[in-house]
Amino acid sequence: MKFEKRDKSDKIILAELQRRATMPLAELAEKAGLSASSCHRRVKLLEEQGVIIGYAARLDGRALGLANEFFCEVSLTAQTEEAFEKFEKAVQRTPEILECHLMSGQFDYLLRVAAADASDYERIHRTKLSRLPGLQRLQSSLALRAVKSWGGYPVT
Repeated sequence: MKFEKRDKSDKIILAELQRRATMPLAELAEKAGLSASSCHRRVKLLEEQGVIIGYAARLDGRALGLANEFFCEVSLTAQTEEAFEKFEKAVQRTPEILECHLMSGQFDYLLRVAAADASDYERIHRTKLSRLPGLQRLQSSLALRAVKSWGGYPVT
């Protein structure tokens, strides 16, 4: 999707929906300085343009019993399209892997993994991560705490 310049109302709509997607349309329209029908049209247009790609609830990992997050640097044995595809398909089938990013630099992928505790992470490591296809090296680091969690893209 090509970047298109957004006006002040669009920026308010995007920022507010990132913060609270369940906001009533009337409240969103008021914040954006628009009528409800105009606000609704803009939201629909932003969805059609692919700027808004979906709506989701943000869950608290601790409340779900997943108090620990590990970041794993992964290097593969080969850097071929086939190796990447196999690895990425396996990652998609592993629910404990919250995020996976193809990286430039000293390793191929960065994974974010959720676990209840150290023994749960050991289980995930032994039964899931170490069995990912094409794995050459896996280095894990425990996140002690989140200083700043992702809350959405800056809308400027």
